[in-house]
Amino acid sequence: MKRLFRSRFRFIAIPALAVTFVFLIGYIIMLLWNFSIANVFSGVHNINLWQAMALFVLSKILLGFGKGGRHGDAPWSKRSIRNKCEKMTEDDQERMSAFMRKRWCDWRDLRDDKSSEN
Repeated sequence: MKRLFRSRFRFIAIPALAVTFVFLIGYIIMLLWNFSIANVFSGVHNINLWQAMALFVLSKILLGFGKGGRHGDAPWSKRSIRNKCEKMTEDDQERMSAFMRKRWCDWRDLRDDKSSEN
């Protein structure tokens, strides 16, 4: 397989595989649509292969093509946040902690207030 992608044949094989993949996904979407949606809802008609491929492309445009972010991680993923926090200096950590306390209140302060009232 490695030789395939290193040879000149890759300029024919990779686009052919991509087109085959798109047609296969379109065919699967067509079958799923015609089997499920058209049978469940009375006003919905069966679709053909071209309409299924257009539906696939439209869904990819509207819903996105993948996770996003750097290195395949979503920008809000735990790994991404952990990496950012590990790179912070002591001053940055203290500023972040103060911001979090100011923005969302410090639970330790609330516990101390309740214990002093009793």
